[in-house]
Amino acid sequence: MNKELLKVNNLKVSFFTSAGEVKAVNDVSYYVCEKESIAIVGESGCGKSVTQLSVLQLVQSPPGRILGGEVLFKGDNLLKYKPNSNEMRKIRGAGIAMIFQEPMTSLNPVFTVGHQISEIISLHKKVNKKQAWDMGISALKSVDIPDPVSRMNNYPFELSGGMRQRVMIAMAIACDSDIIVADEPTTALDVTTQAQVIDLMMSLVEEHNKTLVFITHNLGLVTRYTERIYVMYAGRIIESGATEDLMTNPKHPYTIGLLNSVPKLEEKRKERLMPIDGLPPSLIDLPPVCSFLPRCSCAGEECKTMQFPELRQVGDNSHYAACHLDVVAKL
Repeated sequence: MNKELLKVNNLKVSFFTSAGEVKAVNDVSYYVCEKESIAIVGESGCGKSVTQLSVLQLVQSPPGRILGGEVLFKGDNLLKYKPNSNEMRKIRGAGIAMIFQEPMTSLNPVFTVGHQISEIISLHKKVNKKQAWDMGISALKSVDIPDPVSRMNNYPFELSGGMRQRVMIAMAIACDSDIIVADEPTTALDVTTQAQVIDLMMSLVEEHNKTLVFITHNLGLVTRYTERIYVMYAGRIIESGATEDLMTNPKHPYTIGLLNSVPKLEEKRKERLMPIDGLPPSLIDLPPVCSFLPRCSCAGEECKTMQFPELRQVGDNSHYAACHLDVVAKL
């Protein structure tokens, strides 16, 4: 295994609202190694994006606040720096780049694509404006944008959704960042464009030997692209393991439910999908027991009385699940 590049320990993030404290990230720990691709998977609102925003200290405060934990990037705890410090500004883009799920709200509508790309390159690399502009053109060319010279003078609204997402990928690659965080990068795209963008992103990650953190709600989407998967539910990681092991032998009822709700090519057309009943719990008043209990079809009496289960080894050395039961998946 390669050297650990990013290690998050016991991260806690809350949003303080008039209704109460929303525990968006509740004691989350994970790691990612050099040149490795991992996925963080879960339903909307489970804490996936907030976890990554917290790594870069991009959580809006107020109402958000990082309450505890460590974010070790190359051994340096990023949480010791202030959000607007020079140290954090150097990390964002050059150390860790983030591809947001909606590029139209991430790109500034009043500046051209070329202005925004060259500005980031100038910020992180010791080059003049002409060199930064030329590097921006090369970045757009690397993501297969046609006529990149002309596209540098376009505003974001003049580009299609797929083109805008390619611009975001180009910005991440142009700064030669160590880690690329892709936060639902295909949310607003049609199916055909989704496949093109993901294949492009993965080929660039492999070509440039980058580390990738892929955030998605679609467990089936990441099986062919990532080496390890973390499954999140209600602000916690409830299962983690090597991709092949987790997909073929999931141990947490929630992971099994996610897999059962994904269409499979080998299934007959008339077979119905099996959705997970119920809704995720409110993060304002989480119960002391397992947060998946109200939706779990495997729950026993011990689940109703015991404290929230800690992650425990359920397979080989890298497979862990936070469940009181020894669940056998029947997919």
